[in-house]
Amino acid sequence: MLKTILSAIGAYKIYEKWLWHQVKNNGKPEHIAIILDGNRRWASEKELPPWLGHKEGAEKVEQLLEWCLKLNVKSITLYAFSTENFRRPRKEVEEIMQIASEKLQKILKDERIHKNKVRVKVIGRKHLLPENLQKLIEEVENATQNYDKHFLNVAFAYGGRAEIADAARKIAEKVQNKELKPEDVNEELFEKFLYTSHLPKQDPDLIIRTSGEERLSGFLLWQSAYSELCFLDVYWPDFRLIDLLRAVRTFQKRKRRFGA
Repeated sequence: MLKTILSAIGAYKIYEKWLWHQVKNNGKPEHIAIILDGNRRWASEKELPPWLGHKEGAEKVEQLLEWCLKLNVKSITLYAFSTENFRRPRKEVEEIMQIASEKLQKILKDERIHKNKVRVKVIGRKHLLPENLQKLIEEVENATQNYDKHFLNVAFAYGGRAEIADAARKIAEKVQNKELKPEDVNEELFEKFLYTSHLPKQDPDLIIRTSGEERLSGFLLWQSAYSELCFLDVYWPDFRLIDLLRAVRTFQKRKRRFGA
């Protein structure tokens, strides 16, 4: 049994190195977005409460950051909690908020964040979050606001339609206050009012969704117009480096024409 396990580990490492060799010298996505799906089903299959799946998923995010830094991916946007997720059982939502708080506190002291100049930003309707979490988000964002080498965006209390509606509302207010004219409104201006306006490249090159589901569920509706999509049949807590490398290899094999 032990020999079988060790053999499997050895084969995994060989395959991982082979994949790395395949993708390392080809064009890599500048901006990767991931829908972190399958935490609850991962926990359910192990007869665990759902928040333990979310906790395991949060641990996986730390590994993902390490892998993306190694790949020199400039921007990562993670879909962690939607506006619809507030309808889940109260205990589960409370546990998710606590996990988010713990991870944000850890980010403040994470040497990788400061060494690699990673700007961290939470995108979404942050006013819907508990006040203590809002304050912690502000602290993390302020601590990293001058970094511009890498970007880590966490979509939390996020909805794609909500983002577009919020952008439209801000533009309407400026038109009403005569700061803008209706004829000034175009796609380029609209993008300046999106949650992702701070990014050097708002549109993800590659969007990955785990858990086997094949839909965007409102994620980055504006920004994803020409993104390459990759759906993986693996729950987020079980996501491995080889899954990321496979997705990047798939991206590299596709021909992007952007409608031309």
